[in-house]
Amino acid sequence: MSLLEVSDLRVTYNAASQAPIPAVRGIDVTLDVGETLGIAGESGCGKSSMAGALLRLLPKGTEVTGDVLLDGEDVLEMKPGRLRAVRWTELAIVFQGALHTLNPVQRVGDQIYEAIKLHAKSASDDDPKRVADLLELVGLPARRSRAYPHELSGGQRQRVLIGLALACDPRLLIADEPTTALDVMVQAQVLRLLAELQRELGLAIIFITHDLSTLVNVCRRIAVMYAGRIVEHGPNDKVFADGAHPYTRALSAAFPVIGEAEFRMNPSGLSGDPPDPRHVPSGCPFHPRCAVVTDVCPHTEVELWPAGPSREAACVHVSGAPVRA
Repeated sequence: MSLLEVSDLRVTYNAASQAPIPAVRGIDVTLDVGETLGIAGESGCGKSSMAGALLRLLPKGTEVTGDVLLDGEDVLEMKPGRLRAVRWTELAIVFQGALHTLNPVQRVGDQIYEAIKLHAKSASDDDPKRVADLLELVGLPARRSRAYPHELSGGQRQRVLIGLALACDPRLLIADEPTTALDVMVQAQVLRLLAELQRELGLAIIFITHDLSTLVNVCRRIAVMYAGRIVEHGPNDKVFADGAHPYTRALSAAFPVIGEAEFRMNPSGLSGDPPDPRHVPSGCPFHPRCAVVTDVCPHTEVELWPAGPSREAACVHVSGAPVRA
């Protein structure tokens, strides 16, 4: 049995003033103990909605259907007491905005200590030492536990968030765009830290980002999302270097190789935006922006078809698709 099994996950936001918004439209994901999975896609493709659904952190009134099995137990069916325990001891999350996530009037060490006291499976007199150990684990000196969030740099605050998420020894960590607000050098440091922690602690990690290139070094598998669904899934190097779906190739091409003339003379990118979730195009939802669109694309309901060894893609051009242009 896998550590995490997600089947036909669907998330729909409901608001009295507007039509329902189907942000996630049927996702299947599995993750084994100690495995890493990257979720890539532009803003508005449903990545964070999926993450929120896994921990049941979405706004009241949001409709979530499907199965989210954590060690065989459905998170969506858990009672509040059980869910409260699971969120820290089995499943934890690192958000992208540390300054907005941390309590600005509480010292960071106290915030980590509070999480241990409230959620750890067993409290002990060693809990204060545990705070110091966690800070050192994420590359901060123990004395920084006395600091307030505003007294730390962006990278240091992000390290505190990672330490906070690890406070109760979870088995699965969701990192929801944890490096978006950081400069390139600090991004690299945080990514390296997450990779080291994954190896040392045997963590399973779901890493969510709009930057496909960051996933190659930290995730074994990559799933690409578009319009609320996974459109490609496969090994990290194959997905990034040789995407089977046109959307994946467009994401990869958006990250030029510095110093290469072909990128300097021929800048690439992807025009337009993902569709409004309330008005997703018929057929392949990417077809209005696709460079290789054919007559059948607007009328063919795509699904994940075989696209090579351990790979799938939702495109009529892949070899496993039953429809040809």
